[in-house]
Amino acid sequence: MSTTARVAGLRLAVVNWRDPWHPSAGGAERYAWELARGLARRGAHVRYLTSRAPGQRRGERVEGVEFVRMGGRFTVYPLALLWILLRRRSFDAVIDCQNGIPFFTPWALPRRVPVFCVIHHVHDAQFSLYFPAWLARLGQTLEGPVSRWAYRRHAYVVVSPSTLRAVRERLSWTGPAYVVPNGSVPPERSAAPAPGPVGDPELVCVTRLVPHKRLGRLLDLAGRLAERHPGLRLHVVGDGPEAPALADGIAGRGLGGVVIAHGYVPDAVKSALVARADLHLSTSQGEGWGLSVIEAAALGVPTVAPDVDGLRDAVRHGTTGWLACPDEEAADVVERALKELDDPARRAEIAAACRAWAGEFDWARTTGRMAELLAASVRAGSSWTADDRAHVIHRYGDEHPRVLEGPARDELLAAPENICEIRPATPTERLLGRPEQRAVRPER
Repeated sequence: MSTTARVAGLRLAVVNWRDPWHPSAGGAERYAWELARGLARRGAHVRYLTSRAPGQRRGERVEGVEFVRMGGRFTVYPLALLWILLRRRSFDAVIDCQNGIPFFTPWALPRRVPVFCVIHHVHDAQFSLYFPAWLARLGQTLEGPVSRWAYRRHAYVVVSPSTLRAVRERLSWTGPAYVVPNGSVPPERSAAPAPGPVGDPELVCVTRLVPHKRLGRLLDLAGRLAERHPGLRLHVVGDGPEAPALADGIAGRGLGGVVIAHGYVPDAVKSALVARADLHLSTSQGEGWGLSVIEAAALGVPTVAPDVDGLRDAVRHGTTGWLACPDEEAADVVERALKELDDPARRAEIAAACRAWAGEFDWARTTGRMAELLAASVRAGSSWTADDRAHVIHRYGDEHPRVLEGPARDELLAAPENICEIRPATPTERLLGRPEQRAVRPER
């Protein structure tokens, strides 16, 4: 770990509307939890402030992280803000996770306490899928203008280039935004599928069963593919409020022998279902990232997904999967993918590329990047920077250059005499957090 990323002894709060054991937990909860426990392992004192589902304890300690639970879906916001206000001098920095609506923690904290507002994806178009019109407008106002004002002296943290672009274009955020992507847990070796020819296609979709995942489109896709492949099976893994609608859709379309809804399953079962599949599918209307895409890739399984925010970052088109343009039929893209996979050599090539791509993302590196930002921000007394670009910086004495942004970058630039190389990072370098191999140009 870099000496600049020492967070031992720091008093940190991670504020997220759910914890990883909440019945409706998803990728955002995984991100917040992995950061919390990773920072605790590095010696930070971490409190995870969240809502309380029925049956959950109000407080407990897990892997060095102190959980404080209060309120429900909406009441957690004012209760959490009041709780922080009463302890406003008890924190050195705060990770404030915005799942559509942030917690507005800067209102309750001293000005010199750095706040990082974590945004997975912009919810403006999704509010109307879940709430009546008046409540959707309120959500859009809180996510946009109110958030811009509340965090104006602080910084956003985004998980992908898509989210970075969305906060600029759709939320009109002009302050600093740093990229700290999701990690991934390497699968057991025994779960990796052996390359082979495609027989009756086995497809899988790992997803939360919520409206913006567009499960109706997934069933339409399964129906079209089943007409061409009578032995096709699509395994849907995941739970959520749309589970009854999914069951009704399967029955109504006569897909009972084609689509198998597994609901929630243990991780080992999920990995086994994914590992034996030929393709992983997504029909989501947009994501901040594609955690299920990367988890499938780690098992050597490519993904077919629409070319939308987040998924276009997680899927490397033609290398680790295929992206369907808006004017393309998803079934046709799946057919082309299955045809490519029917060649054992091509199948093995894609599986290897998938595993290599997934290997770029792990939670230790994710936590290390956040720790670097936190430590530098606490020393500076602010998460702000005047230049929110990421840079590749090579210092004299360092074996390798590094990709840095925000206060961590500013700290190194304060001593320019120690730097032998500096250049703006490419979007891929910023996502991966490491320099790309630079091709040597031939002399003329």
